[in-house]
Amino acid sequence: MEPISRRDSLKYITLASLSAGAMIACEPGKEGEMAGHEHPTDMPEGYANLTPEVMEMLNQKFFTDEEREMVRVLANLVIPADDKSGSAEDANVTAFIEFTLVDRENMQTPIRGGLRWMNLESTKRFGKSFTAISEEEQKQILDDIAYPQTASLVYSQGVAFFSTFRSLVLTGFYSSKLGVEDLQYMGNRPTVWNGAPQEWLDRLGVSYDA
Repeated sequence: MEPISRRDSLKYITLASLSAGAMIACEPGKEGEMAGHEHPTDMPEGYANLTPEVMEMLNQKFFTDEEREMVRVLANLVIPADDKSGSAEDANVTAFIEFTLVDRENMQTPIRGGLRWMNLESTKRFGKSFTAISEEEQKQILDDIAYPQTASLVYSQGVAFFSTFRSLVLTGFYSSKLGVEDLQYMGNRPTVWNGAPQEWLDRLGVSYDA
């Protein structure tokens, strides 16, 4: 049995929960707002018919510049580019997360507090903020908080933050055009079943003529 890659394991987890997770991005009447995860200030074609309330929300920002850069870096660590598809950044996941938090006040403090925790942990370990340390050093911190079942209680705040953050990244990526292409999801398409393969009919000793 071939080992499954980290990216594929994330993909299969997302396939199982994408329908529920996509509700983060789409409420009734808002289904098209972030279909491509464009940054809220980049209004693509088709946005002209949105209500003034939705337009106002799309133009709001939640993160500071420093926080936005940290979200970008963290998201790319969760889903880096590979030979099959692009990274979280390529799918504009940072804009998706910011858009989500603007509309959900209950998630704002946990995410902002988690980003601060990451910076404090990075400064304690390496004397620099999270975005200023090397990728290997960043991964050392993530290794301590990415696996809730085995993580030390010392890192409980980081574990809680990263679990939520990772879910946001996965939802953002796999509900984007790039992520859907990575899943090779074709949607509802008509198919024609031509029956069981002849090889299996022969093995069973049956035929459609009978």
